[in-house]
Amino acid sequence: MLSGRATPGRAGPGRRPRRGSACGAPGLSLYRSAVRFVKGLREYTKSDYESASKDFLPNDLEVQVPGRVFLVTRGNSSIGKATALEIAKRGGTVHLVCRDQARAEDARSEIIRGTVTRNIFLHIVDLSDPKQIWKFVEKFKQEHKLNVLINNAGCMIDKRELTEDGLEKNFATSTLGVYILTTSLIPVLQKEHDPQVITVSSGGMLVQKLNTNDLRSERTPFDGTVVYAQNKVRDMEVLMERWAQGHPAIHFSSMHPGWADTPGMRQVMPGFHARFRDRLCSEAQGVDTMLWLALSATAAQPNGHFFQDRKPVSIHLPLARTSSSPAEEEKLIEILEQLAQTFK
Repeated sequence: MLSGRATPGRAGPGRRPRRGSACGAPGLSLYRSAVRFVKGLREYTKSDYESASKDFLPNDLEVQVPGRVFLVTRGNSSIGKATALEIAKRGGTVHLVCRDQARAEDARSEIIRGTVTRNIFLHIVDLSDPKQIWKFVEKFKQEHKLNVLINNAGCMIDKRELTEDGLEKNFATSTLGVYILTTSLIPVLQKEHDPQVITVSSGGMLVQKLNTNDLRSERTPFDGTVVYAQNKVRDMEVLMERWAQGHPAIHFSSMHPGWADTPGMRQVMPGFHARFRDRLCSEAQGVDTMLWLALSATAAQPNGHFFQDRKPVSIHLPLARTSSSPAEEEKLIEILEQLAQTFK
């Protein structure tokens, strides 16, 4: 998984200007990338986390959550599995939504061995398949309750690949899949005390602007990194804030694991990993903010914000012109809703 974090901008921590201009100039793109990289060296590394952690309240994660139910997508590996394990250690019931049966069963066995609970449930769902998601949710809401949804699954494929439904696979998993899963589980969440939705982000979104004219990457040369970042722009910049506005009883937040040393990092960015591996955050450091959001009291935290090292921060680089207009955001919601209903 690609990683990166944002810093506060003129819009205030975690918020964005409501309007902004598009700009595809090469100079601006280079500026965005350069600033993002420099900020990464200053804020996303192991030493940066260790510095930030000096301000953490030591007892925030010293909690027990028996009776609370958590759903973690891609909970069979990396930070998803680490998050599920820590939740289970504190007595929470965990539902793992995974694509691969064998890997999911291995993860469940490992989590059970590391805890005192057997309340770990598996659901085999391909999140790039909208029909599977709808079917899963219909069954889940009849059999289970849910307090916290953790959207951890993502997809970054370097070449354009279509699903059986003709959807570009990155978009199908990271945007449409997140949209269907979250919106369809909102009624389940609303029935419980202190419901939450947490979505894992990537720093790639800092250098991209919302583009609703080519959601399926059909009109421009395909670049997996850019497509991945565009999906995160849609999830973080638009959907999370819109959901927070429309469902204030649910706490929506997104977070970022930093430059975490994960299998995804090693696979997708081998050169970057080899160069900076001694500076990368550990897996435990990468999941810290997600656990803090999921387990500690969030009533005092702003809704619909983006979090880094347990603090709300901006999702825009200074002067990068990546904010979107209300009209663009409405168009995105309309497209996703129409697509989602097509597969229901």
